[in-house]
Amino acid sequence: MPNIQQQIKRVRIAERERDENLRYRSTVKTLTRRLEAAVADGDKETIETERLQLVRTIDKAASHGALHKNTAARKKARAARLAQS
Repeated sequence: MPNIQQQIKRVRIAERERDENLRYRSTVKTLTRRLEAAVADGDKETIETERLQLVRTIDKAASHGALHKNTAARKKARAARLAQS
């Protein structure tokens, strides 16, 4: 445990940021599973709705630093390819 006040504060900030990043990444995984389920059902409107929501969430996660920009681009490309199939 740090003794210096600034380091104590940085530990708190790091925990808060880690929780936020985990929340973003978990949401991306959940939305990916929902898109896969929509593709399995075959409903075009649901597929497009889920894909748009997934892409929006991936962009937010990348802009907040929870995902690297190349990882975000890869996930969006895979979602688009999955939605077309």
